[in-house]
Amino acid sequence: MNTAITIAGSDSSGGAGIQADIKTMTVNGVYAMSAITALTAQNTTGVSGIYEVSPQFLEDQIVAVFEDIRPDAVKIGMVSSCELIKVIAKNLKKYDAKNIVLDPVMVATSGAKLISDDAIATLQEYLIPLATVITPNIPEAEVLSKMEIRTEEEVIKAAQFISEKFGCAVLLKGGHHVNDANDLLYRDGNFKWFYGKKINNPNTHGTGCTLSSAIASNLAKGRNLDASVEKAKAYISGALSAMLDLGKGSGPMNHAFAITNETESWA
Repeated sequence: MNTAITIAGSDSSGGAGIQADIKTMTVNGVYAMSAITALTAQNTTGVSGIYEVSPQFLEDQIVAVFEDIRPDAVKIGMVSSCELIKVIAKNLKKYDAKNIVLDPVMVATSGAKLISDDAIATLQEYLIPLATVITPNIPEAEVLSKMEIRTEEEVIKAAQFISEKFGCAVLLKGGHHVNDANDLLYRDGNFKWFYGKKINNPNTHGTGCTLSSAIASNLAKGRNLDASVEKAKAYISGALSAMLDLGKGSGPMNHAFAITNETESWA
């Protein structure tokens, strides 16, 4: 069985972070493992507390996984401190990790920064250059490219700049003033649009985590990047189309929408 690890924070309400990653990887047919960067107290209405792990304990988790069940792919989510970013980068290089999918969580959809400028700089220096593909939204791509992105032509220009600067593929996610659900994949001097249909579902908590984990899952199974993105977008569409409605705020998707077996058969 193919394997993948998520290096990210925990979401106590289960819609994002490692919980979303593990659900996504499992449903997409890979064995999921994790290294937790932080515990959060959160639900669909917001985050009320964050408890970050120490750099040494994060390293202990990563080492424990790689020295026993080597991951075929790595997904990295939100990492908010310079020290943790450096620990991740050091160990990914040490173990020559493959198929690294980085969701560079830096800026909220509102435009508010989620991590410090120092952490953004450290992410760019140490971690992004190790990635196979990064999956920024438009506000994050604006930070990385130092460009304003308002048109499809500017999407292409920014993705090209980021890809060439950091030496990785870039999946620049749509929305945010440009289009609905169309994403641009840029790598090796070429680009490809992946078109999607906007689904009228207000419950979108964890979509970024889920998309990057689905891409990592497909890469772990040996699919190429184009196929992995296409499969991941189809999975996201299915999870949103299931119209799960939980919680008082922007709720989670139904990661298990395709599972129809009744538990009585083995319970």
